[in-house]
Amino acid sequence: MGSTAEYSRILLKVSGEALMGSKEFGIDLDMAGRVADEVAEAVRGGVQVALVIGGGNIFRGVSGAASGMDRANADQMGMLATVMNALAMQDVLAARGIDARAMSAIPMQTVCEPFLRARAQRHLDKGRVVICAAGTGNPFFTTDTGASLRAAELKCDAMFKGTSVDGVYSADPKKDSAATRFDTLTYDDILAKNLKVMDGAAIALARDNAIPVIVFSIRKPGEFNKVLRGRGTFTTVTV
Repeated sequence: MGSTAEYSRILLKVSGEALMGSKEFGIDLDMAGRVADEVAEAVRGGVQVALVIGGGNIFRGVSGAASGMDRANADQMGMLATVMNALAMQDVLAARGIDARAMSAIPMQTVCEPFLRARAQRHLDKGRVVICAAGTGNPFFTTDTGASLRAAELKCDAMFKGTSVDGVYSADPKKDSAATRFDTLTYDDILAKNLKVMDGAAIALARDNAIPVIVFSIRKPGEFNKVLRGRGTFTTVTV
């Protein structure tokens, strides 16, 4: 089936918190299933999808470090949390007839494939969803930076960041009713205005590799595929 989307190969970054749904912790399988349904729709429409899921629904390295843990150890625990989320997403995608491969930056062959760029590209070429887990494999880097890195390595046309709000705002719209949403921004705007959509390293990687970043609400059902086709509400970050 030919794609009507504006992009043929994309990376979708979803926060671990998004998988919590209405829960306070862990994975809400109903929410994971809805995300899987939207990814499945995109794949069946001809879009090649790589997926990165954060681990904040299970463990956040920064929070662990703030509580007194060694930062490197805390980040490694956070990376393992992303592997758990990747395995869950692989399972719910399989239940929907979508072939998916969880690939970890930290080798653990008895659990999932190691991330190898050439192998991941072959999976995408064959229509499989590649779920990139364990961030960059190194502490002190966020999963957003890992997502930018994988988007560059896999030659994605764009990176889609699914958040709890429908784009990038001048301030947190949940706390500031006067916050305004931007339709478009440059990478340098994000850095200069210190907008909190992604960390600086992730934005710099996207900028240096000319990868557009599209920010939208993953919590709004059906929005991912609307945004893929240039509809819906979102912010585009480009040069």
